[in-house]
Amino acid sequence: MKQEEWEAMRIGGRAAVIGIDAAWTLTQPSGIALAVLTDEGWQLRAAAASYQRFLALADEHAIGEPRPLGRMPDMRALLQAGRKLAASPIDVIAIDMPLSKSPILGRRQSDDAVSRAYGGRKSSTHSPSEQRPGIISATLRTQAEREGYALATASISPPALIEVYPHPALIELARSTERLPYKAQKIRKYWPSINTKQRKEKLLTQWLDIVDLLKTEISGVKQMLPPIEIKAGAVELKAFEDMLDAIVCCWVAICALDGRAIPYGDETSAIWIPTPLDAATNATLVLPS
Repeated sequence: MKQEEWEAMRIGGRAAVIGIDAAWTLTQPSGIALAVLTDEGWQLRAAAASYQRFLALADEHAIGEPRPLGRMPDMRALLQAGRKLAASPIDVIAIDMPLSKSPILGRRQSDDAVSRAYGGRKSSTHSPSEQRPGIISATLRTQAEREGYALATASISPPALIEVYPHPALIELARSTERLPYKAQKIRKYWPSINTKQRKEKLLTQWLDIVDLLKTEISGVKQMLPPIEIKAGAVELKAFEDMLDAIVCCWVAICALDGRAIPYGDETSAIWIPTPLDAATNATLVLPS
């Protein structure tokens, strides 16, 4: 999509962002969320635990997916679904996955920059390789570029694609001294001295705390997420966590649009992280009419 085509699609100055918690392998599903700027502020319009479920939200004839499944993304289809759900063009796609203008062969300047800034707060980045995320990362970036969303590494000029990382983003949202303990697979490590039921109770409490934090930035978060109970199994827990991360990605995209996020890296790759809330500017998003 060319810049003029994107601007022509805009309705009433509205804005929209998509956040993707992208799996590094095709065997795992990817969470995806959509937020829209309305007269009342940013509102969560959709959240899904897989690409297919997100597409189904925009297609009344879609066949339900019994459980979230992994698959190769189709950015054109995701953007079409997002535009239909938002009734607006998508301004920014924010993806939690290593992205680069050059082939990813190992750690990048962006990984090292974030690790220097947040490593002491237990939020260093994972090390990518040629194999992981490999073709998935290249596919997402290439498909996004074909749709007019170039990877932004220094400044935001919608339509744009950005790389984000939920751990440091949540540190800034929560004004925390370190990363939040909210990953379901790590609850034994977080709380080794208590039993399984107690660990799940602590995890769900942490998730609800994160939802409460996100509600201050994006309305409708609690209503859009499915109810989660202590008896939930591994699949349900993973699905909820993936959607939660996708919503965090949306929030970072919003911050980037508002001038409240910093790109860590170089001209080849950058990870966007919100500025500390206490230090954030009063910059506002100016959209074409």
